[in-house]
Amino acid sequence: MERGTRNLITDVAGLRVGNAHDACLRSGVTVLCADRPFTAAVNVMGGAPGTRETDLLAPDRLVQQVDALVLSGGSAFGLDACSGVADGLRGMGRGFAVGDQRVPIVPGAILFDLLNGGDKAWDRNPYSTLGRAALDALTDRPALGTAGAGYGALTGTLKGGLGSASATLSSGHTVGALVAVNALGSATVGDTHHFWAAPWELDGEFGALGPAPHHDPAHEPPPMKRMGEATTIAIVATDADLTQAGCQRMATAAQDGMARALVPSHTLIDGDLVFACSTNVRPLQDPVADAFALGHAAACCLARAIARAVWLAEPMAGDRQTAYRARFTTA
Repeated sequence: MERGTRNLITDVAGLRVGNAHDACLRSGVTVLCADRPFTAAVNVMGGAPGTRETDLLAPDRLVQQVDALVLSGGSAFGLDACSGVADGLRGMGRGFAVGDQRVPIVPGAILFDLLNGGDKAWDRNPYSTLGRAALDALTDRPALGTAGAGYGALTGTLKGGLGSASATLSSGHTVGALVAVNALGSATVGDTHHFWAAPWELDGEFGALGPAPHHDPAHEPPPMKRMGEATTIAIVATDADLTQAGCQRMATAAQDGMARALVPSHTLIDGDLVFACSTNVRPLQDPVADAFALGHAAACCLARAIARAVWLAEPMAGDRQTAYRARFTTA
């Protein structure tokens, strides 16, 4: 496994990512899209998820492909970002055909950033506008760190953010991950600057600091946030030709990467969720061995992307938590 050219989910050819944020709101939206519909599935392991149209991602549903995936801040209000994306896609003539109508399929997930210091006293929900702006900003080189859905994100100990990573497998398949990290848990070990994800780091992508020399395995971490305030939401993607069931299995495997990079994760208070998608352009040579490798790569990429999100977060005036680079001079 080698690190992708850009080390972004857009190393999966055909995928693009758009970010939009509102600095006063201290929140934002991230959209993943492609030039044509793509296969997608979901796995939810957190106890407090917030989602839209995820039920249709089950393998036994009528619609097998989607037009976009949305990650958003704003808690339940952020689900309206999907409406802005759907409006934009409909204007482009995109969507599931029903007679002479087109209905864009835009599943989404949200994180809670309503208590991060931003101005949330809006008269009209701003997330539809942010969703449309993110769709209009699609690129193959999206910003990371304090960007998009991660703009106002916080973790249990440090400022969160938006992260991405990618890998090319020996089979020739590409896998990438995109994540907004707003976890109850911590991406770093205790009070150190070492990342839990360090064993999976490639080419010094988050400092080459190595694993922590030691940690207390008996430590019982207290919840650093209140009920409903956390969540890490992610997308893993590949060019391998997967069915919706195959994508669901990849999403399930990718959750291991979240557990490697955030301690604790998948708690009752988090809404941890992973979408998985495929552009279906590269056949599987061995359905079992290739699927096995894709799941492992998805977990590794997601762990790396989580660490990069925290590593790249930018300090800003009014921060409720310290950014990694502001706390650790070695960064």
